[in-house]
Amino acid sequence: QVQLVESGGGLVQPGGSLRLSCAASGSIFSINAMGWYRQAPGRQREFVADITSGGSTNYRDSVKGRFTISRDNAKNTLFLQMNNLRPEDTAVYYCNAVRYVLARHDYWGQGTQVTVSS
Repeated sequence: QVQLVESGGGLVQPGGSLRLSCAASGSIFSINAMGWYRQAPGRQREFVADITSGGSTNYRDSVKGRFTISRDNAKNTLFLQMNNLRPEDTAVYYCNAVRYVLARHDYWGQGTQVTVSS
């Protein structure tokens, strides 16, 4: 099992920045990839960014150039640096971890609210 705890959300004005953190614990040695998803009210959860165990990163088009995903392996922590935030980035952001043990297993944090508003 993998436990994930997010932090760092809040209220920010358009154009502002936030950094989200996700602390992982449990069977972290077998994690293949970690990432961030978000869900706005009335919408489905959507992919934001991820990073593989090899360090490769992927981003949804609308956040490229504004968001940066990274990790600190020594502290078992995942980060999402969000710059130039827009109102449409408002959502609950969820940390995700993926393990492949006979099959794909997804683990989720509890989510952290990000609100971009003037």
